[in-house]
Amino acid sequence: MTKPPRTSFLVPNTPRCGSGRVLWIPALCWGQGSWVNKDLVVLAADKDVEQALRGLFERPAALNIRPIQADILVHPQHDPGCASRGVEFLSGFSERYGHGLLMLDHHGSGRESIAAGELQQSLNQDLRRSSWGERGRAVVLSPELEAWVWSSSSVVDEATGWKNRQPPLRNWLLERGWLTNENTKPERPKEALVAALRESRTPRSSSLYRKIASRVSLRRCADATFLEFRGLLQHWFPRG
Repeated sequence: MTKPPRTSFLVPNTPRCGSGRVLWIPALCWGQGSWVNKDLVVLAADKDVEQALRGLFERPAALNIRPIQADILVHPQHDPGCASRGVEFLSGFSERYGHGLLMLDHHGSGRESIAAGELQQSLNQDLRRSSWGERGRAVVLSPELEAWVWSSSSVVDEATGWKNRQPPLRNWLLERGWLTNENTKPERPKEALVAALRESRTPRSSSLYRKIASRVSLRRCADATFLEFRGLLQHWFPRG
């Protein structure tokens, strides 16, 4: 049987986003004349999260997991949409994937009145009550994805246009007040990244996140949310 082109198609009974518009999703694998399940579907808040995950999923050995087949969908209403309708949307795919993951920033979610941990716990409770059961989880990035970006790795310097610049990136962050000697990462990571890119005249694009995620040493990342995310993947997809 001829394989169809890898494209997008409308899955029957796919939930609608908050605007009422039906989302189109990447085609699943074709096998034995029918659609077959993949390991993981991720509902991401934006293309930055999507590209970071694509970079990470290219490195199963670095994550200490087996290679996986995953689709990543981006919610058109971004963080607020994931926070308010993400569980409902993901539930439409529970029979087509082994696991489901909801990823969003706490900052900008519209739920900043509660702590990131509380929001994540609430979403996880909703996922457990949904058709996913224990196969679905939420990861709320605190305060936002850029907290994963900041590392002492030279990969970050290169990706942000700071390779061989003077003063070095960390010194510049200290001088401009984005960073303190007591902290290893800026308290406002996204704003600091935007400022650093503007200073080096480096265009900001989602591909930057994939470039960093596909090369930076994961052993150096001590961010609690990242460690939780990696541990979840290791639990779901252990190496053989």
